[in-house]
Amino acid sequence: MRRHRAAKRVLTPDVKYNSELVARLINTIMISGKKSTAQRIVYDAFNAIKLKKKDLEPLEVFLQALENVKPRLEVKSRRVGGATYQVPVEINPERQVAIGLRWIVTYAKGRKGQSMKNALASELLDSFDNTGSAVKKKEDTHKMAQANKAFAHYKW
Repeated sequence: MRRHRAAKRVLTPDVKYNSELVARLINTIMISGKKSTAQRIVYDAFNAIKLKKKDLEPLEVFLQALENVKPRLEVKSRRVGGATYQVPVEINPERQVAIGLRWIVTYAKGRKGQSMKNALASELLDSFDNTGSAVKKKEDTHKMAQANKAFAHYKW
């Protein structure tokens, strides 16, 4: 039996935009504790967004991109009587944000032939326009959950 739920740590907002979500994006990008490098990548990407979308604020673009990428449903494996079923479950909002950020960063890293700041800016702009790999991943996840709706009664 589990004793305690892990306490949620309060994240300090980032210095430039005073946003906890930007701070989480920085932490998601960060490798080997190099936070200043991650910050530089994010802020340079936001500057690139500002140059491409002059009429919009980079923070607005980021928030809308994240909203377009966040999955509402996912499938979890449940073992029932020797058979494994993919059971669709709703995702809590905290996890939706975590998954959305992870997908954006993963697909930005997957863009070869350009710097990480440009790749991140491109992925955010694509997600903002409801195109791009991260949005496709969300749609695939939703399709998978939709296809396995018949097993929803195994949810517990």
